[in-house]
Amino acid sequence: MLENFRVREFSKDEARRLNPLQLALVGDGVYEVFIRDYILSNNTELSAHKIHRKAIGYVKAKSQSDIMHNIEELLTEEESYIYKRGRNAKSATVPKNADVRDYRMATGFEALVGYLYLINDKERLEFVFNKSIEVCKEQ
Repeated sequence: MLENFRVREFSKDEARRLNPLQLALVGDGVYEVFIRDYILSNNTELSAHKIHRKAIGYVKAKSQSDIMHNIEELLTEEESYIYKRGRNAKSATVPKNADVRDYRMATGFEALVGYLYLINDKERLEFVFNKSIEVCKEQ
């Protein structure tokens, strides 16, 4: 069954044409799995609940906004374009526990992650993930 499971690799042009909220939806899932794997890899003794609680510190809007403040100047022109499209996308709602500015920046971050994942740019995705860990550990 899983031998037929694979992620379709998008061309940069195809990925650019996606709605930024679609990119953010993919990026949210990819980043969440990365963070859970990172936490579990560093402490296999944690319960599922404790992994979840620890992951929140990395995936909440404020943390993702802080990450973008730290890496925005390091983005390529293409990455910056994708980030800004996500940041400026009109979302129907804003979570009650998030500042609107942080939430918009977090949406841009997730759009960037989704874009890099879909075009299979593992090197840049690893760069973003490593920077994310650095920024969140400093908090």
